[in-house]
Amino acid sequence: MATNPTYTISDLAREFDLTTRAIRFYEDMGLLQPTRSGPGGRNRVYSARDRTRLKLTLRAKRLGLSLTEAKDIIDMYDSPRDTGPQLRKFLAVLAQHKQQLEDQLADLMANLDEVKVHEREAKALLAKVEKTTPAGEKPVKA
Repeated sequence: MATNPTYTISDLAREFDLTTRAIRFYEDMGLLQPTRSGPGGRNRVYSARDRTRLKLTLRAKRLGLSLTEAKDIIDMYDSPRDTGPQLRKFLAVLAQHKQQLEDQLADLMANLDEVKVHEREAKALLAKVEKTTPAGEKPVKA
């Protein structure tokens, strides 16, 4: 009979390039629920389910979701309910984050356009200054 794989906090930290402190934080947030073993239950034992939840949490973070949003969505997949509501919730959260990213992109593009205008103006002014100043001489300050 095959046993389900288990992982130590160090295993997961190494695999996902995280600190053990970050993993403990995710545990405190309720995203991970390791069992305890050893003297006084000091050793955390993570299941394949915990590993998957950690992987999904990190993916959600990359998408820009808060840990609370990530937990809500991941918890939905743990329940035996119909997946329709889960997928609708996920799509709603994705749509909201997509809009935020598009708004940020529009702001960045406007900022970049403004920088380009100032850059052109500064180059034009510099060209005038260099044209009116003989080579090797410093411009006279007014």
